[in-house]
Amino acid sequence: MATFLYRLGRASFRRRWLVTGIWAAVLIIVGIGALGLSGTMSNAVTIPGTESQQAIDHLKKTFPEAHIGGGTARVVLEAPEGQDFVRSPANQAEVRKVVAALNDAPEVIGAADPFQMQSISRDGRLALVQVSYAKQAFALTDADREALVAAAHSTGLHAEIGGDAVRGAPETGATEILGVAVAAIVLVITFGSLLAAGLPLLTALVGVGIGLCGLLVLTGFTELNNNTPVLALMIGLAVGIDYALFIVSRYRNELGTGLDHEHAVGRAVGTAGSAVVFAGLTVIVALAGLTVVGIPFLGEMGLAAAATVVIAVLIATTLLPAILGFVGDRVRGRLPGLRGGPKPGRASMGERWARFVGRHRVAALGLAVVGVAVIAIPAASMQLGLPNDSTAAPESSQHKAYELVSEGFGPGANGPLIVVVDTSFARDPRTAVTDTAKRVDDLGVAAVLPPRVNKAGDTAILNVIPRTGPSEVATEDLVARIRAVGAELHDSTGATISVTGQTAANIDVSQKLSDAMIPYLALIVGLAFVLLMLVFRSVLVPLKATIGFLASLAATFGAVVAVFQWGWLTDLLGVESTGPIMSMLPILMIGVLFGLAMDYQVFLVTRMREDYVHGTEPREAVVSGFSHGARVVVAAALIMTSVFAGFVFAEDTLIQSIGFALAVGIAVDAFVVRMTIVPAVMSMLGGRAWWLPRWLDRVLPNVDVEGAGLVESPGGGEPPRERVPATV
Repeated sequence: MATFLYRLGRASFRRRWLVTGIWAAVLIIVGIGALGLSGTMSNAVTIPGTESQQAIDHLKKTFPEAHIGGGTARVVLEAPEGQDFVRSPANQAEVRKVVAALNDAPEVIGAADPFQMQSISRDGRLALVQVSYAKQAFALTDADREALVAAAHSTGLHAEIGGDAVRGAPETGATEILGVAVAAIVLVITFGSLLAAGLPLLTALVGVGIGLCGLLVLTGFTELNNNTPVLALMIGLAVGIDYALFIVSRYRNELGTGLDHEHAVGRAVGTAGSAVVFAGLTVIVALAGLTVVGIPFLGEMGLAAAATVVIAVLIATTLLPAILGFVGDRVRGRLPGLRGGPKPGRASMGERWARFVGRHRVAALGLAVVGVAVIAIPAASMQLGLPNDSTAAPESSQHKAYELVSEGFGPGANGPLIVVVDTSFARDPRTAVTDTAKRVDDLGVAAVLPPRVNKAGDTAILNVIPRTGPSEVATEDLVARIRAVGAELHDSTGATISVTGQTAANIDVSQKLSDAMIPYLALIVGLAFVLLMLVFRSVLVPLKATIGFLASLAATFGAVVAVFQWGWLTDLLGVESTGPIMSMLPILMIGVLFGLAMDYQVFLVTRMREDYVHGTEPREAVVSGFSHGARVVVAAALIMTSVFAGFVFAEDTLIQSIGFALAVGIAVDAFVVRMTIVPAVMSMLGGRAWWLPRWLDRVLPNVDVEGAGLVESPGGGEPPRERVPATV
């Protein structure tokens, strides 16, 4: 591996004009393709095979006129202060004007008259207009949404609007710029050079540009979830900057030993580049593994983010060496007042920290474990759910509509359930429908509306209003009880009864995601364990790395629950609403954090192994290896944390929670697990850390991630070197 990358780096350096031209052409081509071929993205969260989705599919075939599954909006009209809609004909006329305007709005197939539907609050102050669309909510354009808002406000009545038809695609605005700005500052301090700091930023932006434009091209041919490019942007920026940072840092070190530019590039790519490739592989394995859990939109997000990682690795090992060929020795320049590394004869901060942890390894390990455990405590009460109007920003029309509906009609009116009764094989279809309505009503719901039957008479729909809101545990229990009743009625009547609607669909999706977490975790941990055994040729080191990741994951979940569910520090972080944790977040974080956490494991511990293999005493190898990589790993962790933290200030709650979780997870994993627990445990284990059964040593291929082969066969006539090159 190291020899191949060494030759690749030198070839890119020598043919820098060709390599740079190829990457520029790729960027231009996908950019033009994005402008001409891009389509729309979906915010629909569906999982084939769930009961709610099967019910919707059934209704599309047997009851298409019901338009179940299309976009919906709830327009809440409020009478002027001191008036109502019952005793005022003038106010009633205003309501009907709004209903007429809504029916004339683009893509609307029906706006129900609240007087006919009896959707007037008991005090007569509120009128609820249900609006249905033929298209799914994600297919609606901004012009369609603007027309909805204009129709709702077409009279003097106060109106608030909720429903999925109002929610557009999430926007991050300029939040990512904040993280990139902090990353630039960290790079300047790390390198002491504007030019050296700019190279990782430049190559990362090129990689992200290619990745995002490629995704936009794909939207012209297939439907993608609108959170897909956001995750790709987050991961692409973070790993793109980090991977280039490690190679540029190693290149500067090699120049300092007296090598010429070409051989310095070759060694940097052959050594640090080897670590980049294997670190990238762990991220790719973790992200691509999302495709096997049976959740299509997560698989899309994982593959898209994995593709950006592939691009980041390719750019770091080809385009970056080419650019280094243009800048030459100028990459070593320093800004006045900024210096790199310790003064001559003085130990670096990394070395001093490693020795301190090694001397007090039991105490350091104990404090770190206790700290992580305390942060992880809130994770035990994590509640999963999907976004609805209750989790929208408090000042948004969606949230206000939710509050008005809850006040006037009960919280359950914000998330009605749809009970589908398929009487195709029922012994007495009419009795099956009436029995279903009675049994559901006996469960203590707020209301069961009269059934609607299709033209063929073989399918009926019952709209059920729960007493509790769509995100409450009681509503989830109600759905389970209705389904249990449905199973009983199927045995007695022959009818097939299922529950659907947005609330039931969210419950099904959350349950499916929850059930998939453990198998997925086992999958990626198993695959990555094998990969790490190849890199470290050890059993205990990959085991320690995996346990450390699980600790980081628990702390991350605890912090997310404390902020986004319990409401801690919301004012400081700009989080405007709290509620159940997004059901897709835990499994997404498992994949993303595992891959990124293994980056630091590879970058730090490969140098420890290198020094140990070449004769350094085990505990001293921990110190020397740590001191060589600590400065760059700290910079990389600060960069990743700042890039992800920038997304905490986005408007969309899912993006906020992903950014926060990644920022916390990287910070805990880098500074607590990798920089404290790893040296403490490695110091405890000593030489036993590198134990590998003889039979396994013979079976595992030697991938030479340390670059030992470059000493004997560097290629291209490089001067012989006594030392084995470092990974970073």
